[in-house]
Amino acid sequence: MAMQVGPADSEGEGELNNTINTTPLVDVMLVLLIIFLITIPVVTQSIRLELPKERNVPTQTKPENVVLSVNREGEIYWGMERVPDIEALVTRLKTEAVKEPQPEVHIRGDLDVRYEAVGRVVVACQRAGIFKVGFITEPPVGAGARP
Repeated sequence: MAMQVGPADSEGEGELNNTINTTPLVDVMLVLLIIFLITIPVVTQSIRLELPKERNVPTQTKPENVVLSVNREGEIYWGMERVPDIEALVTRLKTEAVKEPQPEVHIRGDLDVRYEAVGRVVVACQRAGIFKVGFITEPPVGAGARP
């Protein structure tokens, strides 16, 4: 038995094919495409909800509402009067919490105040038993009334 090593001769031996066979690649891509087309509608389904619409409601300032302000140093003000500490705030809020109807608490926080200072005011409202707490913000510049 003899074996010839070297270039192919012209007697029937073909040359090597050095190109990439893309048929399996196309088959795999088509299968992936079909899988994605089938699974995307399943993934995008969700529970039907009626989500609230965006609206900008002007604050209804009632005389019984409590307006608390927190300046950039973290000092708390009840209207225009400075509150010395959180315990004094809780005590004053407890007297408001027993009123019928319970007043709302509106918190005005400075843009540069630490979140911790505003968080303490919210916790004080919770400790006093206040149910309605809101945050007062500035409307964006150029924002018109939307329906």
